[in-house]
Amino acid sequence: MPAYVLSTLLQILSVINFFFAIFIIFRGRRNPTGTWAWLMVVIGIPYFGFIIYLLLGLDGRKYRTFSDKAKNDDKLFKRLLRESFNGLSFMKEQKNKITRKDIIEIEGANTLNDLVYLNFSKGYGSFSSNNDINVFHEGNTKFDSLLRDIKNARSFVHLLYYIINDDGLGNEIIRVLAERASCGVDVKLLVDGMGSHSAGKKFYKPLIEAGGEVAIFMPPRFIRLNYRNHRKIAVIDGLTGYVGGLNIGDEYLGKVKRFGFWRDSHIRIYGDAVKNLEVRFLMDWCFVVKRHMNFTEKYFPEYKPLQKSEFHLPTAENCPMQIVSSGPDTKWRYIHYGYIKMITEADKSVYIQTPYFAPDDSVFEALKIAALSGIDVRIIIPGKPDHMFVYWASLSYLGELLEAGVKCYQYEDGFIHSKLVLVDGFMTAVGTANMDMRSFKLNFEINAFVYDSTITKAFEERFFEDLKSCVEIDDKWYSNRSTVTKIKESVSRLLSPLL
Repeated sequence: MPAYVLSTLLQILSVINFFFAIFIIFRGRRNPTGTWAWLMVVIGIPYFGFIIYLLLGLDGRKYRTFSDKAKNDDKLFKRLLRESFNGLSFMKEQKNKITRKDIIEIEGANTLNDLVYLNFSKGYGSFSSNNDINVFHEGNTKFDSLLRDIKNARSFVHLLYYIINDDGLGNEIIRVLAERASCGVDVKLLVDGMGSHSAGKKFYKPLIEAGGEVAIFMPPRFIRLNYRNHRKIAVIDGLTGYVGGLNIGDEYLGKVKRFGFWRDSHIRIYGDAVKNLEVRFLMDWCFVVKRHMNFTEKYFPEYKPLQKSEFHLPTAENCPMQIVSSGPDTKWRYIHYGYIKMITEADKSVYIQTPYFAPDDSVFEALKIAALSGIDVRIIIPGKPDHMFVYWASLSYLGELLEAGVKCYQYEDGFIHSKLVLVDGFMTAVGTANMDMRSFKLNFEINAFVYDSTITKAFEERFFEDLKSCVEIDDKWYSNRSTVTKIKESVSRLLSPLL
């Protein structure tokens, strides 16, 4: 290419970059943090920064799509409440109470009524206490249990996972789902288009040929880093469900050398809370398949207590809880607000595990205020991260937290992917949402908020066991960081709204 042509082309690209910078300033006036991050990209990457913004930052059309989804989700929920299904009677009763602001009582924790109200008043987080819960701290026991439940399915199996890999575990899941579908069980599998991009049509073929259905949530036409359906939902026969951090793949069993032992948190629920998992699954399924569904009572069966002989895992019984969703398809950031509410309500302790720690100002300030108030605040992040930019951004936040009295740790025994917030030995938030701005604003997430000392203490015991495999990030450790690391942290923190 002649030099004058190249020079002209670069001048044109510079002008385009400049006008995109102006566009970002005016377009992002409501979100200055994100605006500055995108300006860094556009100005800091000469000539080509605007292309990255076009691919990842220009999202107006998507938000209109998700606004329509939110309206359709609300219509679906109201339609379900009009049905005469006995299994949904507790939701109907609660909806009437909430509209009268008759706050649901939680025995022994009356101060939490406002959190329950927050999670349900404008969303779909129905409160129920007839739930039996099993806790999993790694993938092998969770998937043994899930496969057992799928094999015993008699009516339907609905799964939504961000990632399903074409590997040993992925193929075993498909094989068992296909077997149940061939026996007449209603099997639906929904996966995220980007997270599960490596699993091709051949991978799903046995399930489809057996009569099961597969749908892809927003397949990427070119590249899609934003708007990931990060939810992990399993519903079997309407009364057994799973939610937590584990995707489907061999790495989640600790079989991938790069990660080693995979430490995670997941729960199995038997009870009415599973109805909320099913509602969210149906909302996301209908969004993808674009067709009207005839909802039947089999999706929302009436609750029947388990007999002791039916328990196949150590179980906490009668656990009060709510299932809470958030994302571009919800008007309010319920999980984000729930985290803040839990931290600000804390009286004794706040324990957090997250693989990605890049909080917004509200969570960041809440943690500092809690620690400065004498509350025991502890945070565990991975010492062997899978995304270095997020790790460097995390380190940049920890300095101020250390000064406020927060105790910070790096997990060294493999990779920790657990997403937990534990408060006062009584409240647990466990699910798919990380403690970062992507989970708060861009991803589709789902969490269980459990108000039960048995469950919370089970997670707390494992939290303190994990500390034995951690290096504490204390003042000495933090002050010994290299200059290069500090530079990486500074740049990564500025980009943290985009990570």
